[in-house]
Amino acid sequence: MTALLNVVHGWGPLSIFLRLFFAMAVGVLIGINRELKNRSAGIKTHVLVCIGAALAMMTSEYILHMFPDARADVNRIGAQVISGVGFLGVGTIIVTGRKQVRGLTTAAGLWACACVGIAIGIGFVEGTVIATGFILFTLWVLDYFDRQFHQHTKYLDIYMEFISNMGIEEFLIFCRKHGIRVDHFNISESHLTGEGPCATFSATLRTPEIREAFFEHVHDNDNIKYYEVL
Repeated sequence: MTALLNVVHGWGPLSIFLRLFFAMAVGVLIGINRELKNRSAGIKTHVLVCIGAALAMMTSEYILHMFPDARADVNRIGAQVISGVGFLGVGTIIVTGRKQVRGLTTAAGLWACACVGIAIGIGFVEGTVIATGFILFTLWVLDYFDRQFHQHTKYLDIYMEFISNMGIEEFLIFCRKHGIRVDHFNISESHLTGEGPCATFSATLRTPEIREAFFEHVHDNDNIKYYEVL
């Protein structure tokens, strides 16, 4: 292991090959999680970002080796990579018709993948291994706890489709009667002809009993055609 680290820390064709191979492996590992969740940025995107960041950092090191008298800042190219990947991440963030923000985790993953790629490119293997472990732990393990927390939180963002405007009035009366706070209640018409109105809003369910009564009412209410917790 020490011999392998010495090769990676050095400079030469084998070191370059190992760094880029390592960057590809990290991109695959991070991209698998996004691929399984059917996100826009999957394995190929993460691999390309990680390899590109590693190559950019190695280019900075190459300049220092080839032009030792040049006044070059080894961090300059890497800093531009981090800024540039931010624009790529923005492309994965979308706001759906139901006012849902999608792609934040994917964008953050791309940015983290680029940072790991920079570390690989400069030969910082130890930091790369540890950071990759934490990234994978976040995407796989903490995702479970995030979903569990979301299922028990008293603050919910909800999308709801009603049969008619009377259904909206009846629903708001129910919320007021049970002390359910409703904020940012935005009503829009359905894009489908003959369909009723839609609404997105935030609801505060202060106790488990209120939460249970709320979902029971929504599930059994004939005036509510569809609902989804965002």
